[in-house]
Amino acid sequence: MSIAEKVGADIVTAMKAHDEHRVTTLRMAKSALRSKEIEKRQPLTDAEQTQVLSTLLKQRRESVESFTKGNRPELAAKEQAEIAMIEAYMPQAVGEDELRAIVQGTLAQIAESTGQRPTPRDMGAAMKMVQQQIQAAGLRADGKLVSELVKAELAK
Repeated sequence: MSIAEKVGADIVTAMKAHDEHRVTTLRMAKSALRSKEIEKRQPLTDAEQTQVLSTLLKQRRESVESFTKGNRPELAAKEQAEIAMIEAYMPQAVGEDELRAIVQGTLAQIAESTGQRPTPRDMGAAMKMVQQQIQAAGLRADGKLVSELVKAELAK
């Protein structure tokens, strides 16, 4: 069952349970998925569906930060609840230790192929390769954390 199908089924369940906030959040997710599908003009792959939900999560996290700074805890709490609902449809997040191992392995591959150790100038290429490794493994990771780990490894 794809993410979009699962969201659709959960909307029906939430409607039957009269859970308005959940219905609204899931409809928003379904709408984003459907919009991307229409834009692409063909069905989305699982990776693309995950990417759409990642974008939604990032937007929610930025909103939480803004609401917290603006002294609006009730709105921040609402966004946090939406984050929890959307994360339920995402693949399992990779831990920091496992992520560090992926980063080190990828940087070792880069060093092996180029014959020299990557420098902070190679940040873009290193980030691209690390992200590809993470996706190939069927995992997901916070881009900010990945960036910090790659930066730290390149600075060594």
